[in-house]
Amino acid sequence: MAYASFATGVLLAAGYGSRFDPEGIHNKLLARLPDGTPVAFESAHRLLLVVPHVIAIVRPGSEMLARVLNDAGCHVIFSADAERGMGASLAASIEASDDADGWIVALADMPRIATPTIEAVARAVDDGASIVAPYYQGQRGHPVGFGMEHREALLTLDGDTGARALFATHPVKRIEVDDPGVLSDIDTPEDLRNV
Repeated sequence: MAYASFATGVLLAAGYGSRFDPEGIHNKLLARLPDGTPVAFESAHRLLLVVPHVIAIVRPGSEMLARVLNDAGCHVIFSADAERGMGASLAASIEASDDADGWIVALADMPRIATPTIEAVARAVDDGASIVAPYYQGQRGHPVGFGMEHREALLTLDGDTGARALFATHPVKRIEVDDPGVLSDIDTPEDLRNV
């Protein structure tokens, strides 16, 4: 049986994807990978293989995306605050998970993170690490993990800087991985062909 984390998963899925579609007609998270799977579904599926409870944050008006994420097994929350950026989305997910023992935060436009990488981050959080991140060839990637002690700080996040300040002011448990997926997001239609 696969490892099942005690942490709560957070899937941030409220971005605009303006580099993927400057006109804002197509949501990149609904774009299909070469095998036909929607980007967001694959990202959610991989996270749910390790973290049994995942909260997905979407912005209002994203009903089709919400259905895809519900079908994947996520608990979807529409957050008007998400329009202010990733920090606001993350704060909304923390607020919605009062009973969490920690969080594994993933981005819905990163569908190629290897499941063992997610498991390694989750195990570190479950074992008491404060902040955890995978590193590939010296670069910090996703998903990232946060222990309970950061709940109040996470709740105050806003705008589009995410949790960078926490990474800058607290020690980070580095997990070295041979997984380029931790750095690989879908920003352009070409990225779909290169996954």
